[in-house]
Amino acid sequence: MADKNEAAASVAGDEMVDEVVERLLDKADASGAALLGEGGLLTEITRAVLERALEAEMSEHLGYERGDPAGHGSGNSRNGTSPKKVLTDAGAVTMAVPRDRNGDFEPRLVPKNARRLAGFNDQILSLYARGMSVRDIRSHLAQIYGVEVSPDLISKVTDAVIDELVAWQNRPLDPVWPIIYIDALWVKIRSGSVTSKPVYLAVGVDMDGRKDVLGLWVGSEGEGATTWMAVLSELRNRGIDDVCIVACDGLKGLPDAVTATWPIATVQTCVIHLTRASLRLSSARDHPKLVPALKAIYTAPTEAASEQALDVFEASELGERYPAVVRTWRAAWPEFTPYLAFPPAIRTVVYSTNMVESINSRLRKATRNRGHSPSEQAALKVLYLAIREQINPKARDANHVAPHWKEALNQFSLFFEDRLSIQ
Repeated sequence: MADKNEAAASVAGDEMVDEVVERLLDKADASGAALLGEGGLLTEITRAVLERALEAEMSEHLGYERGDPAGHGSGNSRNGTSPKKVLTDAGAVTMAVPRDRNGDFEPRLVPKNARRLAGFNDQILSLYARGMSVRDIRSHLAQIYGVEVSPDLISKVTDAVIDELVAWQNRPLDPVWPIIYIDALWVKIRSGSVTSKPVYLAVGVDMDGRKDVLGLWVGSEGEGATTWMAVLSELRNRGIDDVCIVACDGLKGLPDAVTATWPIATVQTCVIHLTRASLRLSSARDHPKLVPALKAIYTAPTEAASEQALDVFEASELGERYPAVVRTWRAAWPEFTPYLAFPPAIRTVVYSTNMVESINSRLRKATRNRGHSPSEQAALKVLYLAIREQINPKARDANHVAPHWKEALNQFSLFFEDRLSIQ
């Protein structure tokens, strides 16, 4: 019976809300009022809700409702209102904030000295995470909400996430990871002059098959094993004791650094990157023949069969025409061949670094429109916000796991024996 009463109350509440909304929309249609901006429908609704909530806070503070005789002789009472303008999701709202005679009322919803509500800050952070510059954000807020904000305000809002970024970059990590993908994207950063610098990205796939961005590091061109030792040591110091497979794109010095950090980890070169590099070295008219020849190499059942397929390709007309393609595969052979020992399900999930590249594409989009960042910290800030706003919320959803993960995890547990602790 209680459940039926609750359901009936919920239906009645929904009908009341619908009725109020319809009445407001009819009023807006009749008067020609806009949704946002001064006098807009949503702006007025926001103002009314805020004032109602502040009035409720005042009643709680005083201990009695407006007009209640219990307030006589209580020692404190209402003392009119003060106008206050705050920035909200609906734009700038001017509302009446109640005062008490003792002057000790401290609103929680709209604290003293606050000039914007948290939702408005979220709007700025969301726009910033999508690669909009400060100028673009100011223009957008002025056009959509009729609000003029200063560059300093936007900087203060975005700078507020720096502490959060530092905490995220130093958070503890799980002790064992089946796969960690490592890749780099290039970002324009001003350091005296504007130069392109690599930002290294580590993405782990946990025991549940969910991806998690483990960290971001700004480097400089030409870095090798020393840099990677620092990055991987940081990951180890944050709790990673073992990684089954580290998948990467032939980054200089990385394989040696992985072996030094996690001695029994397998370093795997991305097969897709090898294929793309081969296609870049060859004419487009030969791609229809080249692709099947390369596929015979990386789909071979064993290392011996794969090496035989590479020998056949090298001796073919295509191989003679494109010796650089053969040289690319032979140079990557030590880091490519571990792939050939994996069972089919593991091959499927480590076939390429596309998982991390999909993240890279979103991060590139966030940085492309900005032109360049004024500092390394500014670059990391926008990349972190892009990860927070666009990537990790989806990655943490139980429905967004690596394809065919359950089958792969079973083969991981057999192939890597007791290194994975499956609860």
